[in-house]
Amino acid sequence: MALRCFMRNLSILPKRMLRPNNVNCRIFSTTSPLTNKKQIEVTFLKADGERLKVKANVGDTLLDVVVNNNVDLEGFGACEGTLTCSTCHLIFTQKDYDQLPDKPTDEELDMLDLAYELSDTSRLGCQIILSESMEGLEVKVPASIHDVRAE
Repeated sequence: MALRCFMRNLSILPKRMLRPNNVNCRIFSTTSPLTNKKQIEVTFLKADGERLKVKANVGDTLLDVVVNNNVDLEGFGACEGTLTCSTCHLIFTQKDYDQLPDKPTDEELDMLDLAYELSDTSRLGCQIILSESMEGLEVKVPASIHDVRAE
């Protein structure tokens, strides 16, 4: 739009009037301003031993981290965070699990009951919101997933 406005002014105004303060159009952007979100490092430990380290924005969920960083976890987050599957099942160390700010809801626990390799420190990645205190977080990704919606 700004370019079109500028070109129109070029064609109708005499050259001497084409100074920036005489242009008749406003230039604006429709994109969101870039935010300088704090980032932390998160490591996903796959069942085959591969370690995937990524940068993650504070305030994102672990599901967002996988999607935004194109982390190669097949089938992860199939329901896109609607809490209707257990494909974003992750296993935390006891220390990290104990430090999570929120305890799992009944809905999350119901979905976790259907997950493979369930442990006492299992959570769904779509329910874990990252904070600065989670810098260096390492989570284990189970070897297989179970999408309860496919039943």
